Amino acid sequence: MQFFLCIAALLLIGVGLAHSYLGERYILIRLFRNGKIPKLFGGPEFTVNTLRFAWHITTIAWFGLAMMFIILADSNKLDRDLSGVLAVTLLTTAVTIIVISKGRHLAWIVFMITGAIALYSAAT
Repeated sequence: MQFFLCIAALLLIGVGLAHSYLGERYILIRLFRNGKIPKLFGGPEFTVNTLRFAWHITTIAWFGLAMMFIILADSNKLDRDLSGVLAVTLLTTAVTIIVISKGRHLAWIVFMITGAIALYSAAT
């Protein structure tokens, strides 16, 4: 089981890195160049910074989930409650991505696999 928990952690780290890099390169930069950014609290800079940190904070959350998998993998006794929380969080993320993107955004695959691993960990 520890092997699969480490795989789940690596998948989450990978999707986090891809999310930050690709999102910055292909979404945020283009969005900011558009010039149609709302002016909140005095100017567009506040809005740009808020969008940027909100985008990257998702990656930080995924890194946190990855660390939870590593802790579970290193533990002699897997905590079923922690695994259950991971499973619900990751499977809900997968379903949300499937529904909103109509299955076109392939990140759902990573979250479905990692959620299944967490669910299996919670059940054993």
